Amino acid sequence: MIPKVFKEVIDLGDGREISIETGKLAKQAHGSVVVQSGNCMLLCTVVSNYKASDVDFLPLTVDYREKFAAAGRYPGGFFKREARPSDGEVLTMRLVDRVLRPLFPKDYHSETQVMIQLMSHDPEVMPDAMAGLAASAAIQLSDFPFECPISEVRVGRVNGEFIINPSFSQLKESDIDMVIGASEDSVMMVEGEMKEISEEEMTEAIKFAHEAIKVQCQAQVKLAEAFGKKETREYEPEAEDEALEKKIHDMAYDKVYAVAKAGSSKQERGAAFAEIKEEIIASFSEEEREELGEMISKYYAKAEKTAVRDLTLNEGLRLDGRKTTDIRPIWCEVDYLPATHGSAIFTRGETQALATVTLGTSREANQIDMPSFEGEERFYLHYNFPPFSTGEARPIRGTSRREIGHGNLAQRALKDMVPEDCPYTVRVVSEILESNGSSSMATVCAGTMALMDAGVQLKKPVSGIAMGLITDTDTGKYAVLSDILGDEDHLGDMDFKVTGTADGITACQMDIKVKGLSYEILVKALKQARDGRLHILEKLTDTIAEPNPTVKEHAPVMVTTRIPNEYIGALIGPGGKVIQELQKETDTTIVINEDPETEEGIVEILGVGSAGIDAVMAKIDALMFKPEVGKTYEVKVIKMLDFGAVVEYTQAPGNEVLLHVSELAWERTENVSDVVNMGDIIEVKYFGIDPRTKKEKVSRKALLPKPEGYESKPRGGHSHGGGHRDNRDNRGRDNRGRDNRGRDNRGRDNRNSRDNDND
Repeated sequence: MIPKVFKEVIDLGDGREISIETGKLAKQAHGSVVVQSGNCMLLCTVVSNYKASDVDFLPLTVDYREKFAAAGRYPGGFFKREARPSDGEVLTMRLVDRVLRPLFPKDYHSETQVMIQLMSHDPEVMPDAMAGLAASAAIQLSDFPFECPISEVRVGRVNGEFIINPSFSQLKESDIDMVIGASEDSVMMVEGEMKEISEEEMTEAIKFAHEAIKVQCQAQVKLAEAFGKKETREYEPEAEDEALEKKIHDMAYDKVYAVAKAGSSKQERGAAFAEIKEEIIASFSEEEREELGEMISKYYAKAEKTAVRDLTLNEGLRLDGRKTTDIRPIWCEVDYLPATHGSAIFTRGETQALATVTLGTSREANQIDMPSFEGEERFYLHYNFPPFSTGEARPIRGTSRREIGHGNLAQRALKDMVPEDCPYTVRVVSEILESNGSSSMATVCAGTMALMDAGVQLKKPVSGIAMGLITDTDTGKYAVLSDILGDEDHLGDMDFKVTGTADGITACQMDIKVKGLSYEILVKALKQARDGRLHILEKLTDTIAEPNPTVKEHAPVMVTTRIPNEYIGALIGPGGKVIQELQKETDTTIVINEDPETEEGIVEILGVGSAGIDAVMAKIDALMFKPEVGKTYEVKVIKMLDFGAVVEYTQAPGNEVLLHVSELAWERTENVSDVVNMGDIIEVKYFGIDPRTKKEKVSRKALLPKPEGYESKPRGGHSHGGGHRDNRDNRGRDNRGRDNRGRDNRGRDNRNSRDNDND
């Protein structure tokens, strides 16, 4: 049976299109679509169980995978099968999850899976920009309880013009790389990196993206209507008891308000809130606790959230006693770890990050091997969030999606400030030692100082801050909070992280939990964030004003040089013997890459101290040494032969040439040792390639005065390979076998004698 296919096409306005198609693939899923732009095709399927899970949250899984077959490639490594998701895939999963999750009902607890896979890759189309559209479109074809369609787009700006879903090549020229997620009436998520743009420019980019998203949301509605919009499924909602809710609110509100207003520490505050909750639970009978336990906990949490929000909206005070614009106390330290290449501690309130920097060669670059992107990162940042940082003990199961996301945000904040000509591969590692909000922004601050401490010549220092928002839709009141706590992140309506230099924004990540956030509030939040960033930046530069001029004594120095292509093989040696022995002898690391444009060899030499690096450079200089015709050079005798001495240039050890016996002296030399011995240092003149022997010719006698009355002896036969034709008349002819009829004037005593051109 031929399937009936339904399709909607979205015009991007510049000749490009995105199509959404359903009815052909994966029809047993609760919703499935194929999204295509150019040759890029994504398949998205969604399934949600009809039976609720025994959890008090939405068990939503967003899975995004890029199949290597989509790009006509094999997976790298030993096992030729896609394994765990790459960091790039995890970041795309997070982008989609953050927009979808708030649009499911809070009491919907069925296991739900959104699976997106790249089935066909187009080198000029970035698939992650269409993942949110694919997910929402598939959900619109299902019967899930889902509030409204959403979509996500990437925004770039090239030559001052905004572009929706720019290509890879366009993005290289862009000063903005942002992904925006939104519904038709509300922006919900923003994430990206920028090259020091202003707050107003960022707002304009968000507005531009939102207009494109509105068109994509409308296309989803049309597709669902054409396909046949399904009735939203019935599910069992959580039990509600308004009387119980009011009772608990009345019991908790004033007590929570008082604790919140006291401005205590995280532990003290947490203990006080826990005590209030225990008192409320204890006021119920054992039977009531068993029957209503979950509702009691839920209504207490609701009352606590209301009280804390009201404190801020009514009195401008926060949980730790600060006003809305106040930044927590900050202290910093650099060079804390003696053995690292660079280190720094950044502590802001109860959040602390310890950052380290390691310097290496291009061999240590982070290799990225995805179907949609192959390349390497010469600057990368890893973020670790151990459970002790929040006073907890929990299982450690590898790197979490959150750690990947926070690390990527900090990396994007800093990477454009590392100069293009930085010779090192730079790895920053941030260990979160304490956490009470804004740990990713603490990572940016600690990373900045650690890089400067390591001697990386940052263009400008970068600081970061996390902003929050509390709004009351009934009264219209709102408060923008600077440097939010972990609790404020949880109870607020916006979590907005922004990083930048004194001159502009370098990265941001924003999740908006309230509908219809006005651009007026967004701009206010951005400007307040700028004030906070500059305050924090001043603390950083008070600690370390500028990058250290050099790397530390125990850190490796990197020297980069270029050699002609024809010398690469000689430096490496057969089977890598030369370069391996050189690294061992000099205690250095040597990496050779080939410039694809010039085909020159780019040689990176990494070593602690200058001795080893100088030795490698001397070897390279010797390898490439080319003596000039007519110049005099100092040489050392390294081998004695019957017909001459092998000498090496003292300025280029290993660069050898034969000094023939006939070029040792003007007098006839019977034994080489009569003139030179092993280890002697002498001077020779370089004559270039002898046209007869096709070998290099050097001469010692050419630098000696010719003896008075010297006459060369005629000799027969052919010269040895190192022979020369120095004794010539004024017509360029030699003195062999000639009479005195104007051809030479030196006479010949014995026609059978051999002159000094022969062995």
